[in-house]
Amino acid sequence: MPEQAGSASKKFRSHVFIELALIGALGLYLLAAQRQVVGDDLVFTVAGAGLMALVTYWTLNTMRDGLEVIALRVRRIRH
Repeated sequence: MPEQAGSASKKFRSHVFIELALIGALGLYLLAAQRQVVGDDLVFTVAGAGLMALVTYWTLNTMRDGLEVIALRVRRIRH
C-alpha cells in the first residue's frame, strides 16, 4: 500500500507541473489573441480551441489523480 500511495503521489505531482505549463501556454495564447478577431485566422482559432480542450482534459485528469491520492491516504489512515 505505501508503494501505491507513493507512486500515485509522484504521478499527481508530475501532472500538476504539466498542468501549470499548459495553463501558462494558454495564458500566452490569450495574450496573443487579444488583437485577433475570432474566426479571422482559422488556424489560430483552431489552435486555441485545441489548446483549451487539452487544458480542460488535463485539468480533469489531474483532479482525478489528486482524488486518488486523497483516497489512498484516507484508506491508509483508516487501516
